[in-house]
Amino acid sequence: MIARMHPLDSSKYALPHMANAIRILAMDAVEQAGSGHPGMPMGMADVATVLFTHFFQQYAADLSWPNRDRLVLSAGHGALLLYALLYLSGAPSMPLEALCAFRQWGSHAPGHPEHGPGIEATTGPLAQGLANAVGMALAERALHAEFSFINHRTYAIVSDGCLMEGLSQEAIALAGHWKLNRLIVLFDDNGITIDGSTQLSSAEDTLLRFQACQWATFSVDGHDPQAIYETIAKAQTQDRPSLIACRTRIGYGSPKKEGTSHAHGAPLGMEEVRATRANLNWPSETPFFIPDDILQAWRNIGKAHHETYKHWVAEVAKSDLASAFAARQNGVLQLDAVFASLRKDLAIKRPHQATRKTSGEILKALTPHVPFFSGSADLGESTQVLPQGPAFSSECPEGRYLYYGVREHAMAAIMNGIALHQGFVPCGSTFLVFSDYARPAMRLSALMEQRVIYVMTHDSIGLGEDGPTHQPIEHLASLRAIPNLLVLRPADALEVAECWELALKATKSPSVLCLSRQSLPALRNDHGATNLSERGAYVLRPCSFAIHHVDLWATGSEVALACEVQTLLAEKNLGARVISIPCWERFAEQTEAYKKELDAPVLKVAIEAASPMGWERIVGCQGLIFGLDHFGASAPYAQLYTQFHLHPKAITEKICQHLTPSPVL
Repeated sequence: MIARMHPLDSSKYALPHMANAIRILAMDAVEQAGSGHPGMPMGMADVATVLFTHFFQQYAADLSWPNRDRLVLSAGHGALLLYALLYLSGAPSMPLEALCAFRQWGSHAPGHPEHGPGIEATTGPLAQGLANAVGMALAERALHAEFSFINHRTYAIVSDGCLMEGLSQEAIALAGHWKLNRLIVLFDDNGITIDGSTQLSSAEDTLLRFQACQWATFSVDGHDPQAIYETIAKAQTQDRPSLIACRTRIGYGSPKKEGTSHAHGAPLGMEEVRATRANLNWPSETPFFIPDDILQAWRNIGKAHHETYKHWVAEVAKSDLASAFAARQNGVLQLDAVFASLRKDLAIKRPHQATRKTSGEILKALTPHVPFFSGSADLGESTQVLPQGPAFSSECPEGRYLYYGVREHAMAAIMNGIALHQGFVPCGSTFLVFSDYARPAMRLSALMEQRVIYVMTHDSIGLGEDGPTHQPIEHLASLRAIPNLLVLRPADALEVAECWELALKATKSPSVLCLSRQSLPALRNDHGATNLSERGAYVLRPCSFAIHHVDLWATGSEVALACEVQTLLAEKNLGARVISIPCWERFAEQTEAYKKELDAPVLKVAIEAASPMGWERIVGCQGLIFGLDHFGASAPYAQLYTQFHLHPKAITEKICQHLTPSPVL
């Protein structure tokens, strides 16, 4: 059970003064920085104070405690609410100096929260944090089914803007469906956005919307501590997730700007800061000053769960599951023998099949060895990310498969929450073209350095008849543009196994496996200890001629095409190498010596059925790039490759023309 101080005693904890400490720090930090959002922290200060003093289970000296409550500030523009709470409660990661340097270079208090001690998720893009919180609550319930000593709650603070974003609807629908009753969302219901009143753009009944998604809903005066206390206590007894709409006044305490959009996204101004101090009866004009008794009251809250913390640590240490739990927390996987066996088996069988099918077989083989939380955005059969056991539900929390429905955006953001919680390796799937829906959360996966695996199939015009709406063209280039994201496009079954190994070893990077719908031939039969894809690029087929004329660089399904071109060039006495480059990002990390091995002084040719953008970095300005700078079409895939001149004979002819210029007339 979560320890809770009961009943609420406003005088004992000096709640109004403790809340005002948050307001003072927020407006001073924004004023000093010259930019920021003071209004939300000032408006939600009372709610946050009641939450921390009477409900929130956290030990400030160890913010990595696995059984701590999670608080996700989805409304990340109100970052100073979170920073103030951390500083006041004594978190070592948030000294006063950080608040004084809010939004400045090197500060622990950037303009929007960035994942780290006490900051559960990087937030700012609205509603992402709400979906992250759903993922954390989901991971908590699933982990509790294995380790009963995990039993914390997840809280999220959301704004009008969070609930306007379409992602919020996807996330709350899933949370309600899964009955995540240990998730409580606190809605800063202040009726204000940057442009003005929410009535300018919205007429919805938020509580009815959540009720329709099977949430328990409450509304409360966000400046009445007793009412806030009673409502949170009631929410904790529900059998479903809870929304508490906290009616607040943005910029609370500011005589002229309270309740207006002027308090939302700009400093109050020095004159208004002085007036606010007077209005709050604050005892000092000194910026960032917190009276000793108020600061001590907050520091006591930071230590309030010390005994609970010590007892939990001791109980886990005595548990038979202690070592298993520690292994799950650190996320280290011992898979060398598993992958060695997989590679050997694939080298012997040499399957001629779609890489999505091979991936599904590998995922099935890995499941007994990896704590996956896998799922699909309603495309399990197509992506071959299929349940290997029961699906998760409120009745079956031990299930490890998630039916996300047609909700790519929520799937990606929820997987971030699962990864951030720790204990599982999230893996979700859809078509590559629908990475457009998932991309904002994928970007945050990379920014937060989380091991999240995206299986995205139907990776080119090779999907054929579904046509241009489903055929990705610009998507590989778009995903490769995201820093710290591994984009893996394997060419055959062995490369699929190698790319899965890379994805699981990348503990600080998300990965996208881009897989084919159409069948591809086996190109390799080696199964040594070396993962050739680990270097990002390697010579698949060396040049058999004494004179080397061409290097053929390709990814995925086009590697087999490059091999055919190599054969046709040989018939014309032109020597060529085939270089497979399943992962640009890993190749970029290699030594200059290794890169030089692949940088022969010959014509460099790139072949990829996608946008040519970026390939000039590989083949240079003088190289040839065979790609697509237009959308696809609906037709059998072999015909599409021919019509779009991605055919061995057409490519070979173009190369020969380039190597043998027309005579000058």
